[in-house]
Order: sequence, then structure tokens, then C-alpha cells
Amino acid sequence: MEITTHISTTAQTASDKGLYLDYNATTPVDPQVYAAMEPYFKEYFGNPASVAHHWGWTAENAVQKARMQVASLIGAKSSEITFTASATESNNWVIFGLLSKLREENPNQPIHFITSCLEHSSVLKAMQAVEKQGVEVDFLPVNKFGQVEIETLRQALKPHTKLISLIWVNNEVGSINPISEIAKLVKEKQILLHTDATQAIGKIPVNVTDMGIDLMSFSAHKFYGPKGSAALFIRGKDPKVQINPLIYGGGQEKGLRSGTLNVPAIVGLGAAAEICKMNLESEAARMTSLRNLFWQKLQAAIPGIRLNGHATERSPINLNVTLPGIKIESLAAKIQKLGVSMGSACSSGSVSISHVLKGIGVTPEEASCTLRLSLGRWTNEDDIQRAVDILRGAIPTENV
Repeated sequence: MEITTHISTTAQTASDKGLYLDYNATTPVDPQVYAAMEPYFKEYFGNPASVAHHWGWTAENAVQKARMQVASLIGAKSSEITFTASATESNNWVIFGLLSKLREENPNQPIHFITSCLEHSSVLKAMQAVEKQGVEVDFLPVNKFGQVEIETLRQALKPHTKLISLIWVNNEVGSINPISEIAKLVKEKQILLHTDATQAIGKIPVNVTDMGIDLMSFSAHKFYGPKGSAALFIRGKDPKVQINPLIYGGGQEKGLRSGTLNVPAIVGLGAAAEICKMNLESEAARMTSLRNLFWQKLQAAIPGIRLNGHATERSPINLNVTLPGIKIESLAAKIQKLGVSMGSACSSGSVSISHVLKGIGVTPEEASCTLRLSLGRWTNEDDIQRAVDILRGAIPTENV
């Protein structure tokens, strides 16, 4: 299917049933992406590993096209893209795959990994697990905006530091880490840099070659592709990064991740990547403008509202706000038409303070008054006004 440069407006997320403002959690599949995927469920159903007939060749060609589309979006070579099922899987694979490779090469060598206290749980918990296996791990503190500062990182480096894993755009407060500066520091020290770019891809410019990133995780469902489809970028040279296989078996994905490939989902990932590349600049500008308008209107409607994260060095789609002494739980019945999050998507079912908010100094009381609003491809100015009206109308008069 030919992907057009026009972003479809047929998929609407606002209706009488509600207004979706949780694009950080997941996005609807773009209609063009769905159309690209559909034939691979029915007509082109072949196994890409079946090399003896055209059904297999067709599937394999589709996979390789998607690999090129994904690589093009991030400035990589197609040979550097390995398909996975989620960014969580990719994050875990980097940490455990590198550890096993290092120990295979030198069983007695001390190993030091660095991450931050604000990472996605798939990195934090994996790092905690390897720490129990004898790896020395530093969980760096962040500044009040939720960013890792270069000097903090520099001071944490050790002669046996092998990996630095830092999130690019925080999934909860939206602050952007200085990945380019971090990459330069890491390159000087010959340490591998991994970044979880799940909230960066399709929203801000990413070029792994120019920036010197060694490993990068991201997931299709955050940029209008299907759930269950993701990728891991593994640098092919300067340096050639090697990690041990994730799954052993039939040798798919160059022997790194065996198992029959999910062709429709991979096709969807590729199509979503191509659409994002073609519209990145204009869409980022539109999102930033909408986000700024939303924040201005919220400030005017709700005196005392506070923004969490950096004011400008943040995701173009994210606003994380604390209401003035107003528990979100008390508003639940009146804002049920708004699809928002009271924390990061992966911890929204928990009643405890999120580790991200805690890491930037938000108190448990303030956390109970905090929500995340995230915009997307089908959000417009009318939606912004509607959301402000709903929030303002839900707050008792004495609180504003």
C-alpha cells in the first residue's frame, strides 16, 4: 500500500462518549496503518521463513520494507533494526543480553551499569534484578524537572562502567533528557549508551547515527501503530555492539530473536514509521502549539495549577499538572468523559505515589492532586477548550 503524506482525519477520538487525552499511554492505529496491515492477515499470510514459494517471499519482502521504513525514521541502517514485541522486551534484552555477553567474554571482570531513578519500570526492575546478580548499579538522582544532569553522570562514571541506560523523554512528566550531550560523554569513555526512546519516536527528531546512540528501544503503539510490535536498534559499527540472543530457536532476526515473525504487526510498525517521518516537523509544531494553548487555558481557568517537568524541554504532547489542593479522585465522577492518567500508564492502577513524581520532589499529597494530559494526532483546539471546560466545571467553586 502507498502511504500518503496526508494524515487521515477519519479516526476521531473525541465523541459524545468522551475525549481521549492519554496518548502517552497508547495511540489509536492510524487508518492508513490499518489498511497496510490488513492484507497480511488474509491474502499475504505467508511465513517469511518459508523460502520455497511466493507466499513466503511476499511476507519476507514486507518485513524487509518495514525494516527500511523504521531505519529511515531514526537514521539507522536496516540491518541495525531487530523486531521485538514491546519496548519492555527490548529494554530487558539490552540489560540482560549485554550482561551475559560481558560475562561470557570475561567472567571475572567487575561490571558497572548506570541508569536513573526516573526510568520506566522495565528498566528499573531489570537493573534491580542484575544488581542482585552481582552487577554494580547506580540509580542517578535527577534535577527538579526530572532530567539527568551531565555533571551528575560524569561523577558516576567508573573504569568498569559498561552501560548507561537513560530514558529520552520521560513517560510521565514529559521532560527531555540531554541525550546528545550524554552520547558525546559516553563516546569519549567508550561506554555503551542505551536509551528508551518510546516517548521520543514520532514526536521529536531522532538520528541514532548522528547522535552516537548505541542501543535504542521503541514501540509502535506510541506512534499510531499496532500494539505488540516494537524494535531494538543495535549499532552495527563504530562500535559494533554485540549482545547475546534473546530467544534461541529457528534463527530468525539473525539468530538474535528466534520465532515466526508477526508480519502484520511489523508491517504496521513500518507504515506508522513512514507516516511519522513524513509529517514529523509539521506535527511536532502543531502539537507544541496545542500543548502551549492548553497550558495557557488551564492556568487561566484554574488559578494555582502547577506544571511538573521542564517548561520547554518537554514532549510536545505532554502536560503533567498538579491541581491546587484538589484530589483527582474527588473529581472522578465529573471528569469521566476525559481519558486522562493519574500517573504513568504502567502504574495507573497503583494507589502509591509514582516513582517519577517522588523523584522530582512531589509529595504524596500533591501526587493525589496530579494528572497527566497528553495530546495526539486527532486532538484539535475545540478539544482543548472542551477539556478545560470539563476540568473547570468539575472543581468546586471554593477551590478556584
